[in-house]
Amino acid sequence: MGFVSTILGFCGFGVGVSFGLTIGYYLFIYFQPCDVKDPVIRPLVERDTKSLQQLLSEIPLWVKCPDYDRVDWLNKFIEYMWPYLDKAICRTAKDIAAPIVAEQIPKYKIDSVEFETLTLGSLPPTFQGMKVYVTDEKELIMEPSVKWAGNPNVTVAIKAFGLKATVQVVDLQVFAAPRITLKPLVPSFPCFANIYVSLMEKPHVDFGLKLLGADLMSIPGLYRFVQETIKDQVANMYLWPKTLDVQILDPSKAMKRPVGILHVKILRAMKLRKKDILGASDPYVKVKLTESKLPSKKTTVKHKNLNPEWDEEFSMVVKDPESQALELSVYDWEQIGKHEKMGMNVIPLKDLTPDESKTMTLDLLKNMDSNDTQNDKDRGQIMVELTYKPFKEDELPKEFKESDAHKVPEGTPPEGGVLMIMVHEAQDVEGKHHTNPYVRLIFKGEERKTKQVKKNRDPRWEEEFTFVLEEAPVNDRLHMEVLSTSTRIGLLHPKEVLGYVDINLSDVVSNKRINEKYHLIDSKNGRLQVELQWRTAS
Repeated sequence: MGFVSTILGFCGFGVGVSFGLTIGYYLFIYFQPCDVKDPVIRPLVERDTKSLQQLLSEIPLWVKCPDYDRVDWLNKFIEYMWPYLDKAICRTAKDIAAPIVAEQIPKYKIDSVEFETLTLGSLPPTFQGMKVYVTDEKELIMEPSVKWAGNPNVTVAIKAFGLKATVQVVDLQVFAAPRITLKPLVPSFPCFANIYVSLMEKPHVDFGLKLLGADLMSIPGLYRFVQETIKDQVANMYLWPKTLDVQILDPSKAMKRPVGILHVKILRAMKLRKKDILGASDPYVKVKLTESKLPSKKTTVKHKNLNPEWDEEFSMVVKDPESQALELSVYDWEQIGKHEKMGMNVIPLKDLTPDESKTMTLDLLKNMDSNDTQNDKDRGQIMVELTYKPFKEDELPKEFKESDAHKVPEGTPPEGGVLMIMVHEAQDVEGKHHTNPYVRLIFKGEERKTKQVKKNRDPRWEEEFTFVLEEAPVNDRLHMEVLSTSTRIGLLHPKEVLGYVDINLSDVVSNKRINEKYHLIDSKNGRLQVELQWRTAS
């Protein structure tokens, strides 16, 4: 009887389980809850900013800022090279730290400070994007956005008074926005002489610090104090415009050295064309060597004269007489507005015999294009006397500083000097219809312009202008405008004024140098950074 009961029990269990599974399957298939609704699908363009940030926690910088370029290739390169870069960087860090530590530890009565372990870990830094500036100077400016959430292991052993303590740095995070400038660019590998690094904003630095195995950052208040101290110290040393300068090559050796001096004497001009309403002109001559960054030298203005005589001499440094040429340009001076070009000509230095004076009479041309029919018109002539004196072998200068170009010319009155204007950059300038900014300077009726930077609210120029003055400009003002011109033909608004500023020069004369950011008038938030210097012969 017990056996029969057992058999029936197993059969009942099997039938019950099978029957229950069958009923559950059909209920799952054919009966659905009525309170379930289909999800609402909305396109991303209909999302607000907060929703997008929740969906996309990390938007790439090149998406948010179109002037940043993607550098995925660089991240891939660093990823493959990181094991080797890790060893090279750590070895270099030890070599740099060793003499510094050896010099400092006697002051604190410490026996030794040594790296027990030093590795940057397996996670390389990444570049979120990179902005590159193009200037007329021989330089390359890059602004990368760097993020590094690494797993380094840096253990330092400190021995003092017979005791040993170990400090370990772990879980390092660094977010920084540096500006890296390579200049000057030279024709010698690696093709730049110096690296200048500065930070455009305070960096974010986060790390763990263990002493004797205990986490020091867990101490209340210490974590915030350490973070803020590091940020402030790094900012004080390298926050722009302060820089970390690393010399790669000796610029005096990498750049071409001067090989001689060209003496230029502007004698006279003949039969110039009438430019003024009253039938006269106010001519002056600009003299410049090609392949030179130095500003043009200018003669005095001869008012109301179509046959002016100057007899003014200039000396110019020659670096390559085979490729350089002397440019002569005659302008008509205007008290208001742009000075009109009356004519020009060019003299290749290879046509000159060294140490021999040569007097030349040149026809003034519109330009140096031989196919331009405008050059057939009579524009007058200019007479000059040139003497090229090459250095002897023992006279070749070992060094040449570009700053020598800003020395006050000989013959300048004692109360006169050179006003140097360096237009660095602008910030937050924006036009209503287009933003292609450039700067126009007006000083004593003379107008100068920087190059135009297209589609940029934060343009950088780094262009320099000089004015040779017979007296200090204590009562003068410098007018500077940030303008934008359209790159499209037929636009209703071809030119816009993005802001202006008038600078009193009395402070420049008394302080000799001023480097400031000026708030632009008629601009919402625009600022213009200008450096001014006043240099005298004394």
